[in-house]
Amino acid sequence: MKKLGLIISAVFLTLGVACADVDRPISVNELPQKAQKFLKEHFSNREVSFAKEDPELLHKEYEVVLTDGTKIEFMAGGEWKSVDCRYGSVPAAIVPKQIKDYLAQNYPQAVVLGIDYERKQYEVRLNNHLELTFDKNFRLIDIDD
Repeated sequence: MKKLGLIISAVFLTLGVACADVDRPISVNELPQKAQKFLKEHFSNREVSFAKEDPELLHKEYEVVLTDGTKIEFMAGGEWKSVDCRYGSVPAAIVPKQIKDYLAQNYPQAVVLGIDYERKQYEVRLNNHLELTFDKNFRLIDIDD
């Protein structure tokens, strides 16, 4: 009987993981309010190509791709997780002031092409092929080329 319980649990876990990885196309109006506000503030002059909901095992994430190739990922509550501008620069208002100040002092000619925020760290991708990682106190902790 104990084995049967383990088998049933394994089947439900497998089904749960399989179902959790099915992306669903959505309209911009279905994004969390915080994500909609972010798009209006920073990308109002760009058109949305598509948006999708990415259900994870315990939460949802969202992805928006603009017609110019910019990709923006949002966490469940609508907070931005990453902004990747393939053919342009990340809007300056998105980059925290401390990081902008560091870049102005150390890489004045560099352009921010992408920024990720995860686990209290910021990773910034520059047009000079450097990736800089900052901790939650905005101290540089890694440089990758």
